[in-house]
Amino acid sequence: MDLSSLIARNAAFTPDKPAIHFEGATLTYAAFHARIEAAAKALKAECGVGRGDRVAILSLNRPDYLVLLYACARLGAILVPLNWRLAVAEQLFILSDASVKVLVLEEGFAAILPQLATDLPDTRVVALDFEPPAPAQTFEALLAKASGDGSNPHTDLSCPVLIVYTSGTTGRPKGAVLRQEALLWNGVMSQHMHGLTSDDHVLTVLPFFHVGGLNIQTTPALHHGATVTIHARFTPDSTLATIANDKPTLTVLVPATIQAVSEHPAWKTTDLSCLRAVSTGSSIVPPHLIARFTDRGIPVLQVYGSTETCPIAVYTRLGGDHTRIGSTGLPGLSCEARIVDDAGNERPAHTAGEIVVRGPNVFYEYWGNEAATRDALHDGWYRTGDIGTRDADGYFFVHDRKKNMIISGGENVYPAEIERVILEHPDVADVGVIGMADPKWQEVPVAYVVLRPDCQCTVEILKAHVATQLARFKHPRDIIFVADLPRTALGKVQHFKLKQNTPS
Repeated sequence: MDLSSLIARNAAFTPDKPAIHFEGATLTYAAFHARIEAAAKALKAECGVGRGDRVAILSLNRPDYLVLLYACARLGAILVPLNWRLAVAEQLFILSDASVKVLVLEEGFAAILPQLATDLPDTRVVALDFEPPAPAQTFEALLAKASGDGSNPHTDLSCPVLIVYTSGTTGRPKGAVLRQEALLWNGVMSQHMHGLTSDDHVLTVLPFFHVGGLNIQTTPALHHGATVTIHARFTPDSTLATIANDKPTLTVLVPATIQAVSEHPAWKTTDLSCLRAVSTGSSIVPPHLIARFTDRGIPVLQVYGSTETCPIAVYTRLGGDHTRIGSTGLPGLSCEARIVDDAGNERPAHTAGEIVVRGPNVFYEYWGNEAATRDALHDGWYRTGDIGTRDADGYFFVHDRKKNMIISGGENVYPAEIERVILEHPDVADVGVIGMADPKWQEVPVAYVVLRPDCQCTVEILKAHVATQLARFKHPRDIIFVADLPRTALGKVQHFKLKQNTPS
């Protein structure tokens, strides 16, 4: 059995039931299963995709994103979702690091093709929605050539199925490897969290390149035979229109999208009564944002986790205790969570420590990075780097995020990544990047830069330099020139001191 078997079983039970709605079209479970089968056969026969091979996708949300996920599961191959907000240089690094065999590409991101042909000429390109230059071919043409056996030997739930890249604390992203069983057990916890059944209708507006958009509700809904409506990308007006017209029962929104939806002119007049719950997470969620839904009679469920936990690890459950303001809930049904000190010893209730998680939902390794894997995994426990407490009843409270991490509009931004790029400029001697509070994006990066003597570099020059290397959401809002940076005795920049000097 592999993860795609769940789609096949649902197709057998309810072949005509809608699995996916997208832009006015519907894919039934029978059609979804058939397309997965065709994709698996074509990838194997035409592209030589075998067990363990990597297939990347660079696209907005669409049904074929999910087709590829389950086709890879059937083959024992691994899907690598690419963040379409990244710069081409960042995407090429991931493609190279994962040794991707096939890149499935949407036309809107075809700007990667010239550099891809130069840097990674052996990566095969398959186009989703356009006629690509030879020798690339379209996905539909590929499916038309489907033949033979759409499976590979020794494929089961223990096989990796996703490599999801997270921003790197050392300046380069790391690929968290998730096994098929991680998605299966994550789905069990989602069912427990939401009371999810085949009668539910999930609205997905968050991007599939994040495990939140992919795995909090979307894949669990498909595993349980429910219906999913997919939006290519989030907009507040389309989200509210779908809630009003199509009556979904569940959706996931991060704080930035809650704010955008609840400040939209149609918010007050949109009937939200179809929603059984809204789930949220990604960062510490301000109570006033939660209140915007609860004041309308819609329960808000909080989920804590990360890419490395697939992401569900700790959550509040529909119908459970929501009276503990600020709590992200209890450890999930099929995983464990603890608060520990630096030595790994469990801390008493109401005492701060690091949150650690263990269970079948936890990632297997960081792709090709043994040192980072050893740092993160200790006797099966994933050390999150997040600081929190638990109360006497076991409810968790997250007090701080991973050291130095910035969350901007729901995206994780690591200062080291921005610092690495700025330091590549020849006029820069030193740099430290921190997050500054922002009313719209929660936080935005700010860079403190020490220039080399006698250099005439300007803020505009540095911003232009960063723009060639990093996604827009990682660009520093401000660049502040300083004489020096506060450092520890070991030479590490003291980011907390920079924060103290940054206006909020």
